[in-house]
Amino acid sequence: MIEAWSTADVRAAEAPLLEAGVPLMERAAFALAMQVLADLRARRRHARGARVALLVGAGNNGGDALHAGAVLARRGVGVTAVLVSERTHAGGLVALRSAGGHVVELFADPSRTAAVAAGAVSGDVVLDGLVGIGARGALRGAAADLVTAVTDALGGAPAPWIVAVDLPSGIGADDGTVDGPVLPAGRTVTFGAAKPGLLLPPAARTVGELTVVDIGLTFEGTQSAPALRQLDARDVGGAWPVPGPADHKYTRGVVGLVAGTPTYPGAAVLAASAAVRAGAGMVRYRGPEAVGHAVLAVRPEVVVAHGRVQSWVVGPGLPTDDEGQRDRSRGGLAEARGDTGAHGAVPAVVDAGGMDLLEPPCPPWFVLTPHAGELATLLQRHGERADRRDVEAAPLRWARRAHELTGATVLLKGGVTVVVGPGGAFAQADAPAWLSTAGAGDVLAGLLGAMLAARSADVVERPALAADIAAAAALVHGHAARRANPGGPVAALDVAEALPATVAELVAQA
Repeated sequence: MIEAWSTADVRAAEAPLLEAGVPLMERAAFALAMQVLADLRARRRHARGARVALLVGAGNNGGDALHAGAVLARRGVGVTAVLVSERTHAGGLVALRSAGGHVVELFADPSRTAAVAAGAVSGDVVLDGLVGIGARGALRGAAADLVTAVTDALGGAPAPWIVAVDLPSGIGADDGTVDGPVLPAGRTVTFGAAKPGLLLPPAARTVGELTVVDIGLTFEGTQSAPALRQLDARDVGGAWPVPGPADHKYTRGVVGLVAGTPTYPGAAVLAASAAVRAGAGMVRYRGPEAVGHAVLAVRPEVVVAHGRVQSWVVGPGLPTDDEGQRDRSRGGLAEARGDTGAHGAVPAVVDAGGMDLLEPPCPPWFVLTPHAGELATLLQRHGERADRRDVEAAPLRWARRAHELTGATVLLKGGVTVVVGPGGAFAQADAPAWLSTAGAGDVLAGLLGAMLAARSADVVERPALAADIAAAAALVHGHAARRANPGGPVAALDVAEALPATVAELVAQA
């Protein structure tokens, strides 16, 4: 698991070490230089004779880049530092010059920006050390001009390897926003701990491979919790409820499904297929007889009779004009709340049209699964002025706001899936872009329903688990898509069919 800590928590963790004289910058710079050397050897076999350009701003990230450049220069790498500010880290500049590095004072002659950028991209590596976690908002002035010029100069073959120092300059360190020019990195080397913005869209697209360097920071014993988490395969496989010899369909979890209409029967087929293939003990379908027949034709294991349910999946393929399905959906949500008194409250996945039927406050064991447009609509119904572009620009902010307004756990679907619940937030980037296809959300809803049913009582007793399970479902969904057709197009039903082998692999890896 990756735990990302806010910039305030990182600063607080650094403070006692800096007061004690611990050389954090030297540690960070040396680790950065070693990573660059490893990347150079992987790309061109020998580091000696390679050329590295440092883009250096006024802050500590610029100091990190300069000290790393000094290490590289002492190992036979040609290093040139491009300074965009007269206020440059003095110790780093002395170290670089002493090691034989070259310095270009771009701040003294901004008219050279295009030529300097062209020179930078003609080498092997570009280190982006323009700004760090203390910066706010878009890049400005000479730094913005240089990043724009470097971006314009890229495109030649071969392109240099871009390494971001701590984070790509210009992204929101805490929220992942991108308000201006950013130089996309092939690798980001971040120090002490991951920062939330490195895991969140839209900035996550600029990070490349993330390398977290241990420089001795500790967050144990603090009053804070990680601002964001990202699960890995071992987290999910290790927590998967593997059945034992005493288990049966009710201990494994029964999913109640209200999905699809005669106009959209596929949503019910896909959600039911995913729930069955993810290991649900039973799936009960509620809906029109014709849709039930379509579901049974593909998944004969599904039951169309009423009975005990341990999680509900409500809303896939639900239009606004089918009152029969809308009434069934309301009934499922009432049962999930525990309003009927039959078996008590159970978790629920509320997808697509089901979100129109919500009556806040929702219990936190309700998991809403909107895409950006659906979340914008939900927010607007609660008086927020947000459209799809707003949600895509700051997904954590708006997912958190939807959680505050509704009380439910929110899983915001996208290239990076963001989950917010009472226990915190997650960002999962496990799915290939090929997964952005019709029906993929229906498969995720059925998968999540099965996972919640398997832990039904635990989730109601400890609602923070809903976000953990939702994040795990996003990971499994993404892994199944990759397994369905590695590197190529995937269809939603293929993703559902890939679930058993995906789960088996995850459990085996744990």
